[in-house]
Amino acid sequence: MTSTPVRLTAAPLRTQDIAAIARRHALVEVSPEADALIRASRAVIERHAAENRPVYGLTTALGAAVDTPLSGEDLIAYQRRVSFGHAVGFGAALPREAVRAMMAVRIAGMAAGGTGISSAVFEGLVAALNAGLHPVVPSLGSLGAADLAPLAHMTLGLLGHGQAEYGGETMPAAEALERAGLKPLDIHAKDGHAIIVANSLSVAQACLALEDIERAFEWSLKAVALNLEAFRANVSSLDDSAMAARPAFGQRAVAARLRELLSGSTLFKEGAARRIQDPLSYRCVPQVWGALRHAIDEARAATEIELASSGDNPVVLAGEDRIVSHGNFDMTAFVLSWERLSQALAHAAAGIANRTIKLMSPAVAGLPRFLAANGQNRMGFAILQKPISAMEAEIRFLASPISLTPIAVSDWVEDQSSMAPAVIAKINQIVERFRYLVAMELISAAYAADIRGVADTLGRGVDEAYRTVRERVAPLEEDRELGCDVASIAAMIAQSCS
Repeated sequence: MTSTPVRLTAAPLRTQDIAAIARRHALVEVSPEADALIRASRAVIERHAAENRPVYGLTTALGAAVDTPLSGEDLIAYQRRVSFGHAVGFGAALPREAVRAMMAVRIAGMAAGGTGISSAVFEGLVAALNAGLHPVVPSLGSLGAADLAPLAHMTLGLLGHGQAEYGGETMPAAEALERAGLKPLDIHAKDGHAIIVANSLSVAQACLALEDIERAFEWSLKAVALNLEAFRANVSSLDDSAMAARPAFGQRAVAARLRELLSGSTLFKEGAARRIQDPLSYRCVPQVWGALRHAIDEARAATEIELASSGDNPVVLAGEDRIVSHGNFDMTAFVLSWERLSQALAHAAAGIANRTIKLMSPAVAGLPRFLAANGQNRMGFAILQKPISAMEAEIRFLASPISLTPIAVSDWVEDQSSMAPAVIAKINQIVERFRYLVAMELISAAYAADIRGVADTLGRGVDEAYRTVRERVAPLEEDRELGCDVASIAAMIAQSCS
């Protein structure tokens, strides 16, 4: 499926634009104003090169070799060597969507006008992305002080080296370019460095992760609401006046969304709740999910700063005719937002696990043990508690910080880095497990509602969620394999655009 084209203009792209390009094959269009920015910054590069001014990565070598000047004859040859010299990635290849997103993010960064990239190379990158040509890029090797290794492998593919994917087949990159009707990139002064000196992989994967997290977040609220119905919880915990008495981040919005899902529910009738106060995993949903909502919004804001900006070092300031060395490629603020989001997901995961297991306890929920409605000689949902516990524990482990600076490299010059790719990689693992937890709460709560006899009196939004579950998973009339049921609902959550 192809989405509406994404147009590069003076206005910055949003995370959803990158997801549309990467996942729905939206085409990239370049506006005249974006083209003008690129040409203006390139003119600065060419003037500095002609005057042989000392500029990092243009007239000098890179890293600790910054003290090595480049001769005029070596300016272009050195840029071709940059990609080979930085192609130190390994491990499994990135998924196609991640490569497409990385290419799109690098294009967006170039369009901001700070790279000094030549028009021919920029246009070649756009053409490759629009043609559906994707270099094979290893997933490991970047420590987050610019994603040098992944971008170097991407560049090699567009130069005709290594492997690339085109038309659903993986083949030598030179053959892929020929089939796509494209020529290898024509690298000139500064171009090799300009392509790789960015955090494009980290930002790309963040854009995709945000789309996944938003889907999981919405379905997690539907699972909460269905569990509230099945548990016969006290909805006083959703009272807006109570929320306003201490309006912590996000909690009023979450409570409002739950009230919307529960609209029309018998839970709002006098005496419907079984207790005055429920366990904290029920009562504190607005607070915990509000914190998660706030963390998602913060991570999105941090990502869109990166997406809309030029983190290139050095940065070309065309309006001032200057090229300035700096540290804007550092991703500390970005990764701290994402580490916080990891921990917010872990808090929510604990709530899901506790609520789902409590739903299976006769002493707490007032329902048959393990929801074994046909008698205790049946397993019911007993065994489901094991993967619930496992997923929660793994999420808690993955939420531990990894972004603290690793050891110094490059002759002790690069002694600060963010580990941004690893931060986003582990949150993707968290999201996968989080979906399974949400799926298990949905399945358990749907059957608990059946047993409780309230499936016909659910709130409007909850009823829709219940029916969606029932379209894919039948009630547990007899013991059966539950893993397939969980996988089916988790896949639905991953694919849903809710």
